[in-house]
Amino acid sequence: MYLHKIQKYNLLMKLNKKIILASGSPRRKQIMADAGFSFEVEVKPTDEAFDSAMPPEAVPQFLSEKKVEQFKNYDENYLIIGSDTVVIVDNQILNKPQTKEEAFTMLSQLSNRTHKVVTGVSIKIGNRINSFSDSTNVHFSELSPSEINFYIDQFKPFDKAGAYGVQDFIGMVGIDRIEGSFYTVMGLPIHKVYQHLKPYIEY
Repeated sequence: MYLHKIQKYNLLMKLNKKIILASGSPRRKQIMADAGFSFEVEVKPTDEAFDSAMPPEAVPQFLSEKKVEQFKNYDENYLIIGSDTVVIVDNQILNKPQTKEEAFTMLSQLSNRTHKVVTGVSIKIGNRINSFSDSTNVHFSELSPSEINFYIDQFKPFDKAGAYGVQDFIGMVGIDRIEGSFYTVMGLPIHKVYQHLKPYIEY
Protein backbone atom coordinates (compact mmCIF):
# COMPACT_ATOMS: atom_id res chain seq x y z
CA MET A 1 0.00 0.00 0.00
CA TYR A 2 1.30 3.42 -1.00
CA LEU A 3 0.97 6.47 1.28
CA HIS A 4 1.55 9.85 -0.30
CA LYS A 5 1.82 12.99 1.79
CA ILE A 6 2.74 16.49 0.70
CA GLN A 7 5.31 17.86 3.07
CA LYS A 8 7.13 20.34 0.87
CA TYR A 9 4.05 22.56 0.54
CA ASN A 10 2.43 21.69 3.89
CA LEU A 11 -0.93 21.69 2.10
CA LEU A 12 -2.46 18.56 3.53
CA MET A 13 -6.21 18.83 3.85
CA LYS A 14 -7.91 17.00 6.70
CA LEU A 15 -10.80 14.74 5.78
CA ASN A 16 -13.14 12.89 8.09
CA LYS A 17 -12.67 9.81 5.90
CA LYS A 18 -9.62 7.97 4.57
CA ILE A 19 -8.95 8.18 0.85
CA ILE A 20 -7.87 5.16 -1.15
CA LEU A 21 -6.84 5.83 -4.75
CA ALA A 22 -7.63 2.68 -6.73
CA SER A 23 -5.08 3.46 -9.43
CA GLY A 24 -1.39 2.80 -9.92
CA SER A 25 -1.05 5.70 -12.35
CA PRO A 26 1.86 8.00 -11.39
CA ARG A 27 -0.02 10.91 -12.98
CA ARG A 28 -3.10 10.43 -10.80
CA LYS A 29 -0.92 10.10 -7.71
CA GLN A 30 0.81 13.37 -8.60
CA ILE A 31 -2.46 15.22 -9.19
CA MET A 32 -4.00 14.05 -5.91
CA ALA A 33 -0.83 14.89 -3.99
CA ASP A 34 -0.37 18.30 -5.58
CA ALA A 35 -4.00 19.13 -4.74
CA GLY A 36 -3.23 18.57 -1.08
CA PHE A 37 -4.79 15.18 -0.35
CA SER A 38 -3.28 12.52 1.87
CA PHE A 39 -4.17 9.12 0.48
CA GLU A 40 -3.22 5.50 0.13
CA VAL A 41 -2.94 3.64 -3.15
CA GLU A 42 -4.41 0.18 -3.45
CA VAL A 43 -5.08 -1.48 -6.78
CA LYS A 44 -7.24 -4.58 -7.06
CA PRO A 45 -7.32 -6.83 -10.17
CA THR A 46 -10.20 -5.74 -12.41
CA ASP A 47 -11.58 -7.18 -15.61
CA GLU A 48 -11.54 -4.16 -17.92
CA ALA A 49 -13.58 -5.73 -20.71
CA PHE A 50 -16.52 -3.75 -22.03
CA ASP A 51 -19.21 -4.15 -24.68
CA SER A 52 -17.86 -2.98 -28.04
CA ALA A 53 -21.27 -1.47 -28.76
CA MET A 54 -20.90 0.92 -25.82
CA PRO A 55 -20.39 4.56 -26.86
CA PRO A 56 -16.68 5.40 -26.45
CA GLU A 57 -17.49 8.35 -24.17
CA ALA A 58 -19.25 6.00 -21.71
CA VAL A 59 -16.37 3.53 -21.38
CA PRO A 60 -14.15 5.35 -18.83
CA GLN A 61 -16.98 5.84 -16.33
CA PHE A 62 -18.05 2.22 -16.78
CA LEU A 63 -14.49 1.03 -16.08
CA SER A 64 -14.00 3.35 -13.13
CA GLU A 65 -17.11 1.84 -11.53
CA LYS A 66 -15.76 -1.67 -12.06
CA LYS A 67 -12.53 -0.69 -10.32
CA VAL A 68 -14.20 0.59 -7.14
CA GLU A 69 -16.68 -2.30 -7.07
CA GLN A 70 -13.72 -4.55 -6.19
CA PHE A 71 -13.54 -2.85 -2.76
CA LYS A 72 -16.46 -4.72 -1.24
CA ASN A 73 -15.45 -4.86 2.44
CA TYR A 74 -14.62 -1.20 3.02
CA ASP A 75 -16.98 0.66 5.33
CA GLU A 76 -18.22 4.26 5.42
CA ASN A 77 -14.89 5.47 6.81
CA TYR A 78 -13.25 5.09 3.38
CA LEU A 79 -13.49 7.06 0.16
CA ILE A 80 -12.45 4.76 -2.71
CA ILE A 81 -11.56 6.67 -5.87
CA GLY A 82 -11.31 4.84 -9.20
CA SER A 83 -10.59 6.42 -12.56
CA ASP A 84 -10.07 5.56 -16.20
CA THR A 85 -9.06 7.67 -19.21
CA VAL A 86 -9.66 7.09 -22.92
CA VAL A 87 -8.45 8.88 -26.02
CA ILE A 88 -11.05 9.02 -28.79
CA VAL A 89 -10.43 9.79 -32.45
CA ASP A 90 -12.77 9.00 -35.35
CA ASN A 91 -15.21 7.64 -32.74
CA GLN A 92 -12.70 4.95 -31.81
CA ILE A 93 -10.76 4.44 -28.59
CA LEU A 94 -6.97 4.47 -28.79
CA ASN A 95 -5.79 2.13 -26.05
CA LYS A 96 -2.31 1.80 -24.59
CA PRO A 97 0.12 0.78 -27.36
CA GLN A 98 1.79 -2.59 -27.07
CA THR A 99 4.65 -1.92 -29.48
CA LYS A 100 6.64 0.99 -30.88
CA GLU A 101 4.86 0.50 -34.18
CA GLU A 102 1.45 0.85 -32.51
CA ALA A 103 2.57 3.98 -30.67
CA PHE A 104 3.85 5.50 -33.91
CA THR A 105 0.57 4.75 -35.68
CA MET A 106 -1.49 6.30 -32.86
CA LEU A 107 0.56 9.50 -32.71
CA SER A 108 0.44 9.78 -36.49
CA GLN A 109 -3.37 9.58 -36.26
CA LEU A 110 -3.41 12.41 -33.71
CA SER A 111 -1.03 14.64 -35.68
CA ASN A 112 -2.49 17.90 -37.01
CA ARG A 113 -6.01 17.25 -35.74
CA THR A 114 -8.30 17.41 -32.71
CA HIS A 115 -9.24 14.43 -30.57
CA LYS A 116 -11.25 13.95 -27.38
CA VAL A 117 -9.99 12.75 -24.02
CA VAL A 118 -12.58 11.50 -21.53
CA THR A 119 -11.78 10.60 -17.93
CA GLY A 120 -14.33 8.78 -15.81
CA VAL A 121 -14.26 8.80 -12.01
CA SER A 122 -16.13 6.72 -9.44
CA ILE A 123 -16.13 7.44 -5.71
CA LYS A 124 -17.33 4.63 -3.43
CA ILE A 125 -18.41 5.23 0.17
CA GLY A 126 -19.74 2.09 1.82
CA ASN A 127 -22.24 0.63 -0.67
CA ARG A 128 -22.80 3.92 -2.50
CA ILE A 129 -21.01 4.75 -5.75
CA ASN A 130 -21.05 8.22 -7.30
CA SER A 131 -19.73 8.35 -10.85
CA PHE A 132 -19.07 11.16 -13.30
CA SER A 133 -16.87 11.99 -16.27
CA ASP A 134 -15.20 14.98 -17.87
CA SER A 135 -14.08 15.53 -21.45
CA THR A 136 -11.48 17.75 -23.07
CA ASN A 137 -10.73 18.43 -26.72
CA VAL A 138 -7.03 18.35 -27.56
CA HIS A 139 -5.43 19.61 -30.77
CA PHE A 140 -1.99 18.50 -31.91
CA SER A 141 0.00 20.51 -34.41
CA GLU A 142 1.67 18.51 -37.15
CA LEU A 143 4.15 16.01 -35.73
CA SER A 144 7.07 14.89 -37.88
CA PRO A 145 8.12 11.23 -37.96
CA SER A 146 11.41 12.25 -36.29
CA GLU A 147 9.57 13.94 -33.42
CA ILE A 148 7.31 10.95 -32.94
CA ASN A 149 10.21 8.49 -32.97
CA PHE A 150 12.22 10.64 -30.55
CA TYR A 151 9.31 10.79 -28.13
CA ILE A 152 8.65 7.04 -28.26
CA ASP A 153 12.33 6.16 -27.84
CA GLN A 154 12.94 8.59 -24.99
CA PHE A 155 9.65 8.47 -23.08
CA LYS A 156 8.34 4.97 -23.91
CA PRO A 157 4.63 5.88 -23.60
CA PHE A 158 3.39 2.29 -23.47
CA ASP A 159 1.41 2.86 -20.26
CA LYS A 160 -0.50 5.80 -21.69
CA ALA A 161 -3.81 5.84 -23.55
CA GLY A 162 -3.28 7.19 -27.06
CA ALA A 163 0.50 6.74 -26.66
CA TYR A 164 1.15 10.14 -25.14
CA GLY A 165 1.26 12.10 -21.89
CA VAL A 166 0.09 15.69 -22.04
CA GLN A 167 2.78 16.60 -19.49
CA ASP A 168 5.56 14.96 -21.54
CA PHE A 169 7.75 16.33 -24.35
CA ILE A 170 5.21 15.57 -27.07
CA GLY A 171 2.49 17.41 -25.20
CA MET A 172 4.71 20.39 -24.46
CA VAL A 173 5.87 20.90 -28.05
CA GLY A 174 2.97 19.39 -29.98
CA ILE A 175 -0.27 20.44 -28.32
CA ASP A 176 -1.21 23.96 -29.34
CA ARG A 177 -4.81 24.02 -28.15
CA ILE A 178 -6.87 22.50 -25.33
CA GLU A 179 -10.58 23.04 -24.73
CA GLY A 180 -11.28 21.82 -21.21
CA SER A 181 -9.21 20.70 -18.24
CA PHE A 182 -5.52 19.90 -18.61
CA TYR A 183 -5.84 17.53 -15.65
CA THR A 184 -8.60 15.55 -17.34
CA VAL A 185 -6.12 14.81 -20.12
CA MET A 186 -3.42 14.01 -17.57
CA GLY A 187 -5.72 11.43 -15.99
CA LEU A 188 -7.92 12.96 -13.28
CA PRO A 189 -10.40 15.89 -13.45
CA ILE A 190 -9.32 17.17 -10.06
CA HIS A 191 -11.70 20.15 -10.14
CA LYS A 192 -14.65 17.74 -10.15
CA VAL A 193 -13.04 15.31 -7.72
CA TYR A 194 -12.52 18.18 -5.28
CA GLN A 195 -16.18 19.20 -5.43
CA HIS A 196 -17.23 15.63 -4.60
CA LEU A 197 -14.75 15.41 -1.70
CA LYS A 198 -15.48 18.91 -0.38
CA PRO A 199 -18.24 17.80 2.03
CA TYR A 200 -15.70 15.61 3.85
CA ILE A 201 -12.93 18.20 4.18
CA GLU A 202 -12.29 19.72 7.59
CA TYR A 203 -10.64 23.11 7.16
